[in-house]
Amino acid sequence: MTNKEASNESLRAVRIAGTGSYVPEKILSNQDLEKIVDTSDEWITSRTGIKARRIAAEGEFTSHLATHAARRAMQQANLQSEDIDLIIVATITPDTLTPATACYVQQALGAHRAVAFDISAACSGFLYALEFARVAIAGGTFNNALIIGAEKLSAFVNWTDRNTCVLFGDGAGAAVLTPASDEKKTGLILSTHLGTDGTKTEILNIPGGGSACPITLENAEQHLAALSMQGREVFKAAVNAMRRASETAIEKAGLSADDINLVIPHQANLRIIDAITDRLKIGKERVFINLDKYGNTSAAAVAIALDEATRNGAVQPGDRILLVAFGAGLTWASAVIEW
Repeated sequence: MTNKEASNESLRAVRIAGTGSYVPEKILSNQDLEKIVDTSDEWITSRTGIKARRIAAEGEFTSHLATHAARRAMQQANLQSEDIDLIIVATITPDTLTPATACYVQQALGAHRAVAFDISAACSGFLYALEFARVAIAGGTFNNALIIGAEKLSAFVNWTDRNTCVLFGDGAGAAVLTPASDEKKTGLILSTHLGTDGTKTEILNIPGGGSACPITLENAEQHLAALSMQGREVFKAAVNAMRRASETAIEKAGLSADDINLVIPHQANLRIIDAITDRLKIGKERVFINLDKYGNTSAAAVAIALDEATRNGAVQPGDRILLVAFGAGLTWASAVIEW
């Protein structure tokens, strides 16, 4: 037996023990947006598939959304705050630049034993968090990880730009990861894949607000702290990257596309989702979509969809689920889960 084989045998299998999600109460419909910018319900729906999105209340921050989702995931996993030893929040809309939003979540939950930090991988963030938590648990460093994708994108949208403001919404999704056992294998993580292409940072970003371009009185009216996107370039990159990421995760799991019972893709644009599943030859009946209700919630999107799919019966025991996402960076990620 080689050292690598011995090492692999000593790694623990990891499962998703619980999921949770939360979206704000306020609904901003396409009809509402018609009163704000020069757009229409038909224009938005035909190009994106989005009908509405949720908007956080005044005084409701990313950490609040994350905490609500986290509590629901912990309840389903039957874990208390003191049981959690790792918290990772994936977000591009943190409460503050520092400390990490995960620290506010830790405080709100009373999970004082947990190591807490954020990661920034845009729409791929939840799946990045899934992989880093999986590795940490598999190696024995941690036992019960809480991973959260949470965004208050409404705070980073230029509401005069009809090409971007119609796309984004607020929300949070969470999952609890624990070691798997012979008795508890539901939610087993079979494979993962992560990728990044930093040569295309300019096609999807928030240009202002960081050290490269601080917001000042002189540039405050330029909407530099709002999401900026080159739509056509993002579309092409997203389709290609998500297709490759899907194929890689399926192959690493020792499966074929025919073995996948349900695809839960990043909820950004219905045309992107259709293009990916067409290339994978996966029928629409095997694709979970909720972007019509929530729009693009970035790191929260896949997490919210996973929670809804598992709670509403779209996922049955033994089903194999493909999760795949794409975001600014450019980043992409995928995972195959056996439920």
